[in-house]
This record gives sequence, C-alpha cells and structure tokens, in this order.
Amino acid sequence: MSFVNNYTKEINCKIVFYGPALGGKTTCIKYIYNQTSGDTKNNLVSLDTDQERTLFFDFLPLHLGQIRGFKTRFHLYTVPGQSFYESSRKLILRGVDGIIFVADSQIDKMEDNLESLRDLENNLEEEGYELSKMPMVFMWNKRDLPNIVSTIDLNSKLNKYDRPSVETTAVNGQGVFNGLKLISKHVLLNVRGNFK
Repeated sequence: MSFVNNYTKEINCKIVFYGPALGGKTTCIKYIYNQTSGDTKNNLVSLDTDQERTLFFDFLPLHLGQIRGFKTRFHLYTVPGQSFYESSRKLILRGVDGIIFVADSQIDKMEDNLESLRDLENNLEEEGYELSKMPMVFMWNKRDLPNIVSTIDLNSKLNKYDRPSVETTAVNGQGVFNGLKLISKHVLLNVRGNFK
C-alpha cells in the first residue's frame, strides 16, 4: 500500500504495468517518461539482466491536488513479461497500489494475455492482495495493427471485474496518458479512503 513520508509531506503510490511479453509495457512507460516535465520526475532506471528488463521512474503530478496537505508521488514500474520471471514479478508487485494491464490486441496473442492475467491474479494472491479489490485499468494496446481482436471481445475475455479500459497505440502514445489518468484517479480515491 501507499507509503506516507511525513518529512517530505508526500504520499508515494506504486503503479505496476503488467501484461504479456512484448505487449507494450516498456513502450508505454518510456512514452510517459519522455512526455513528463523534467522538474517533476526522477531518472528512468532500467534494471537489465541477460534476459529481462524492468523499468522504473517516479514523478510528482502537479494537477492532482493534495490529500490532507500531502503531495502525491507516483512510482511507475514495468514487469518482465516472460512467465519464467515469476519471482521478479512477485517482488515488483509488493506494495502495489494500482495495476495497468497492457493487453496485446493481436488475435494470436489472446492466450498470452489470458495467461498473464491468471499469473497476475495468482501473484497478487500470494502477496496478500485480491485483484477484485485492486485499482486496475486495461490498456488494449497495438490498436494500429491489422489483425486485432475487437475491444468488445477483449473486455468479455479479460475484464471480468468490469474495470475501465482504453484503446492505446504505445508506439505513438495514443491513449497512454488516458490510461494513466484513469489509474491515478482510482488509486487516489483508494488512498483518500484509507488515509487517516
């Protein structure tokens, strides 16, 4: 859950971009980083090994207001998409406040999306969270490609908790900030309800 820093008067919220390998998580976070004002963000950190990459940065949005005099700082993370990096994904999910699930809209990637969503649910349970209670937004990514699943089918197959969703094309940033704004709103509503 959110970390409150009384010294800096900040509430730190963790948002994790989750989804199948090569679905667009890294592209989304890089786009957000590149479009965020330099004085409100820290460096983009990439933790690379031979086979996996995790990205992280944090930023302080200027227009989301305060909660009882505290500013809100968002920490954005991606997880490695390949299923054999389960331990890394579990570690990154610790302390999560909200999830952006980046689904690959290509027809032949539906099973990868379903597997990644099941993996997310299992990993959250192991960390003591319930996906049904977690703020979450779906990004239906790669909407610019020709062989894609309709958003109606994506919603019916992946969005069993009826969470907000947006169509995105991460390579040009289309819809990416809409998804970030949605998850930020839901995370802040959750934090306000828990902040004493």
